Amino acid sequence: MTNYFWNHSFWLLVIVLATDIHADTTPQALAPGYGNLQFSAPSPETYTLPILGKAADGKVLDENSHDTTLHALMGNAAKGTNKIVILSFIYSTCSDVNGCPLATTVLHKIKSRLLQQEPELAKKLRLLTLSFNPLHDTPAKMKQYGESLQDGAIEWHFLTTRSEQELQPILTAYQQNIQKVYDDKGQDTGTFSHVLRVYLIDQHKQLRNIYSVSFLHPDTLISDIKSLLRYQSTVTNEHSGKNIDPLKTVRHPPLGLPPVPIPKNNPISQGKVRLGKKLFFDRRLSLNNTMSCAMCHIPDQGFTNNQMATAVGAEGRTVRRNSPSIYNSAYFTRLFHDGRETELEQQAWLPLLAHNEMANPSIGYVIEKINNSPDYTGLFQKTFKKPASMETIGMAIASYERTLNSANSPFDRWYYGHDKQALDDKGQRGFQLFAGKAGCSQCHTVSNQHALFTDNGLHNTGIGYKDAMATHDKNQRVQLAPGIFVDVDPRLIDSVSESKANDLGRYEITQNPQDRWKYKTPSLRNISLTAPYMHNGSLATLQDVIAFYNQGGIANENLDPLIKPLNLTDQESEDLRHFLTLLTGDNVKELVADALAAPIGDTQ
Repeated sequence: MTNYFWNHSFWLLVIVLATDIHADTTPQALAPGYGNLQFSAPSPETYTLPILGKAADGKVLDENSHDTTLHALMGNAAKGTNKIVILSFIYSTCSDVNGCPLATTVLHKIKSRLLQQEPELAKKLRLLTLSFNPLHDTPAKMKQYGESLQDGAIEWHFLTTRSEQELQPILTAYQQNIQKVYDDKGQDTGTFSHVLRVYLIDQHKQLRNIYSVSFLHPDTLISDIKSLLRYQSTVTNEHSGKNIDPLKTVRHPPLGLPPVPIPKNNPISQGKVRLGKKLFFDRRLSLNNTMSCAMCHIPDQGFTNNQMATAVGAEGRTVRRNSPSIYNSAYFTRLFHDGRETELEQQAWLPLLAHNEMANPSIGYVIEKINNSPDYTGLFQKTFKKPASMETIGMAIASYERTLNSANSPFDRWYYGHDKQALDDKGQRGFQLFAGKAGCSQCHTVSNQHALFTDNGLHNTGIGYKDAMATHDKNQRVQLAPGIFVDVDPRLIDSVSESKANDLGRYEITQNPQDRWKYKTPSLRNISLTAPYMHNGSLATLQDVIAFYNQGGIANENLDPLIKPLNLTDQESEDLRHFLTLLTGDNVKELVADALAAPIGDTQ
């Protein structure tokens, strides 16, 4: 996985920098989709795409004037007709070369390249192009528009709608802001103002990527298609012949974990878990229908986000802290980096209502939105014998999170299973350092019966102190696109970014000066999957983390007395790093596959 670390989400800065970079060169007249990429598209084996939500449905007309729906055209898994879909919105008379013609050109390039070079891959793809000008773009017009692009080898449907009234719900669902352009006399010019977006949709009708003009290119789309197919193959193999029991890790916790604590007022059930999973992946739970829990806690990125140091919420707003992994969160007695919550049922509501996360204005707003969504009709009543409420929504999400328990790692099989071959010599040396010279187990606890690898306490390591008190005099390195970096004067960043609020950690909860810059001890289970590290995502690798502790943290008046220089040699540091990589549970692939395999709406 390639990591793109951002300390702030200042999109304006990217525009300023991009303008500055090309100040002495002739600007490109055409979008990247017409020419070569300025960077190499990542290899499909190096990344996976997060789920962005469920692709919306809507009534449409095909080229032969037949009534159908978008979901029908996306295919049916039970009938084996489902394919990866690329959906574009155009109007046939568009004259903006970087608008509708760009989308059509890129899709045609993809079609031609796949047919010439990878015909088997071509069979797994379906293209849908929908007009947003139904008054002009009749089925006959759309058929004519697509004639030169069709050859039957790849499905490509050119669609329209019966009316603007039937079109509008589709545009709204896909956040396509289309405005008619009028002349100075108020006459309709037959043209539209719109922002080009193209959507990649997987075989389960789930949105996996949205491309703008700047990133719409055959190389990136084909790489993304291959990544989806590769991951789907992994999911299929993982689930082959299996009926996944959502309560498996609750009824029988993996080796190394104690019994799962279940609140008496929220006994767990399959119905609650499935409903909680639906809520966890539902972008409609945010104010503008763009953010879900899974967009910060990405299943195949350790249920965190490997690409960002600190999270980004609704409308690109900066979140101060790193997205913590939710693996084994059933065992945590403190939640959030500052330990402000103590129960999973209550935890879910804080991001739902936070202005810089999911941005909902009130509890009632969320409940009303769920109650007005047809696919939730009867689900809460069936599951809880009561309607959707603050209580039942929290209970459902918490129930799903309590199933994400992962252990039976090589360490567990060696330490608790007494399998002498499970941990290699290097790993055993690393554990001796972990429990001895390095003293890691003083906070990341290991008992004779089980290991949570956290004391559920809060400690000051100096990271928060440095972040709050340090000044930045040197240029900061910023990534504009994969492989494209610039060094930026910090004054330029300050001029276009929001002022960064100080983060005082636990002090913000208790107002006790002794709690300044204290943060919760994270569990180390699956730690090799959950980079970047620390509450602010400031350490990119496990090597960085070990080097930080080896130097004794960062001195400050509230530094935890357990934090001292470790005096590890290079070999000892490497042994310790290797040990940490052996804390990955053997059921990670199964948990991720279960999270992503089934359609979001499947709660039956």
